[in-house]
Amino acid sequence: MPQTSLTSYVLGRAEEFGSRVAAVDVNGDNAYTYAELAAAVRRVAGGLAARGFRKGDVLALLAPNVPEYPIAFHGAALAGGSVVVLNPIDTVAEVAGHLNEAGARVLVTVPSEVDKARELAAGTGVEEIVVFGEADGATPFADLLAADPVEETPVDPAADVVAILHSSGSTGLPKGVLLTHRNMIANVLQTSTVAPLADGEKVLAVPPFHHAFGLIMTLNASLLQGATLVTMPRFDPEVYLRAVEDHGITRLYVVPTIAVLLARSPLVDRYDLSPVTGIVSGGAALDPDIADLVADRLGCRIGQGYGLTEGLVSFMQPATGASRGSVGRNSPNIECKIVDVTTGAELGPNEDGEILIRGPHVMKGYLNAPEATEKVLEPDGFLHTGDLGRFDDNGELFVVDRIKELIKYKGQQVSPVELEAVLMTHPKVADAAVVGVPDEEASEIPKGFVVVRQTATAEEIMAFVAERVAPYKKIRQLEFIDQIPRTPVGKTERRSLRERRPAA
Repeated sequence: MPQTSLTSYVLGRAEEFGSRVAAVDVNGDNAYTYAELAAAVRRVAGGLAARGFRKGDVLALLAPNVPEYPIAFHGAALAGGSVVVLNPIDTVAEVAGHLNEAGARVLVTVPSEVDKARELAAGTGVEEIVVFGEADGATPFADLLAADPVEETPVDPAADVVAILHSSGSTGLPKGVLLTHRNMIANVLQTSTVAPLADGEKVLAVPPFHHAFGLIMTLNASLLQGATLVTMPRFDPEVYLRAVEDHGITRLYVVPTIAVLLARSPLVDRYDLSPVTGIVSGGAALDPDIADLVADRLGCRIGQGYGLTEGLVSFMQPATGASRGSVGRNSPNIECKIVDVTTGAELGPNEDGEILIRGPHVMKGYLNAPEATEKVLEPDGFLHTGDLGRFDDNGELFVVDRIKELIKYKGQQVSPVELEAVLMTHPKVADAAVVGVPDEEASEIPKGFVVVRQTATAEEIMAFVAERVAPYKKIRQLEFIDQIPRTPVGKTERRSLRERRPAA
């Protein structure tokens, strides 16, 4: 483990990469070479320091994926600060809560979000709004770039927090996840080891940088290895496919919904995707059949890993020989065990239990939430993931479901993911989700939400599932829906489905 700061580690070879493009927007209008990016980071750190930004201060980033994002992030880190990365589609109330909780002094955003930023500044401790580009009532990012460069502020890699991310909130309210310089370096190092990039690769940066998949694996691990990042502020299927062709993209980081597009969409046939040599899927479980379709269609391997905001890239499928449906073996420096959900006793191969992980990548804790931290972090350093899984005889991990999402039907545990997989085999079903809903007699019953390709009845679909599962697992309510709500990384938003009013 390098005993240094995150920025020094990630940009340690920037001078060597020099004139190679580090980041460019998808339209090709705005680009920074590695030399330009590293110099810009030092100037932004100087601009922040001139404004009184000191070690321990917090800068907030409320922006989509743009080439300036890593400059703002590492500028604040170089100045000794922490960065809270925020989702632009969150409501004002949600973002304000995150800003107040983190104590952010500076808010960096894009012109389209300046009105929201002004509203946020009025109700939080934000002292200055900085905008990529220009907008009324905000300091141009160019003002920070015009400052004199400064030397790095010394940090304690093991103790000082460099990033604050938020858990997805798909099973509860989001919590601020504190990642130290050491945590982030471990994540980036592990990523570059288990999913390495070849020299000169081009990465299409679609996973949002406010999410761990985007910030760690897509952004920082790519910069560490000298790749060119082509940033996309929002996902659009045709823009995405055209970008692969126009920029000669070699590496894709996808969520399962994008994998489905690559596997099945007729749009794919209109574009030349031959430059792609590798794909990594993350954020949610990838259907093995979809993975096979993508690999056959694009002629390259697609692998999936496993991790969470509190500890990313804990597992990754090997380049060859991975068991079908697994997430591979544990990454370097990471320990894992499976324990009984009720007793906590360690289990052997082929037994389902909670996945616990330990390693230098595991978060420092939750922001301002010591009790929540104690619930998930054991004194010996093992992190409770809240995920149900098992090892096979070869030591590969199979993730079964979220423990909190298991449906408790008359004392039996029912996996929503298992039922969703059955639903997706129905020829009339295009997408599906399953949640548990309260029931006086059974405690909870499985309820399905489906998007259909053609007209079908609820009775027809529920009977289809009942023929293929144990009686206690049957779907007992079913609702047709236009679209399954998902988080930015493709996870089913079960909380919003549970709170959804029953259809009339």
